[in-house]
Amino acid sequence: MVLAIDTCLFACSVAVVDGEQVLARRVEPMSRGHQERLAPLVQEAMAEAGLGFDKLERIGVTVGPGSFTGLRVGLAFAKGLASALSIPAVGIGALEALADTESGNVVAVLDAKRGQVYLQAFSDGAPVSAPDALPIETAAARVAEFAPDTLIGTGAALLAGFRPGVRVIEADVTDPVAVARLAALRSPVPPRPLYLRAPDAKLPGGKTLEA
Repeated sequence: MVLAIDTCLFACSVAVVDGEQVLARRVEPMSRGHQERLAPLVQEAMAEAGLGFDKLERIGVTVGPGSFTGLRVGLAFAKGLASALSIPAVGIGALEALADTESGNVVAVLDAKRGQVYLQAFSDGAPVSAPDALPIETAAARVAEFAPDTLIGTGAALLAGFRPGVRVIEADVTDPVAVARLAALRSPVPPRPLYLRAPDAKLPGGKTLEA
């Protein structure tokens, strides 16, 4: 029994999954406000599933790349709940969660702004490259080299012109059911945030926030 949480991208998303059976799935688009909405959304999903929290066996949570604030909200909640329930929390990359919904050769791409994208390549769900933050020109070369059937994510359209005929899915949220499915198969290693570049926010004196 897996509770899945995603707050990395442009939604607050939760799913409760028992094996192949989806008991509850909630996806609420938002660019901010994840912290206020996450706990009530989890409670609503558990009520819809008809389960007490004591029935959960694992929690899956996206760890990035994505919004620094958003991913910290999801991670903190997942780790706190997992500790309270004495069950493992499992980290899932946002890029792999995006790619998990598609078959064939897939490149998951997120618009990282400042002329960059976050990118990772997959073949039938299995990663064939590490997640990376790349300038668009470098990412375009990677796409040409990998020759994917599908580009998925908020940065898909930025690279579509470098792969004529490629299928483009401009997804700005992950499917929490995919997060749950991946978490069920993953070794229960404590989740850590996946930061592919330094945060934009600055402390007084020009120092960056600690990752």
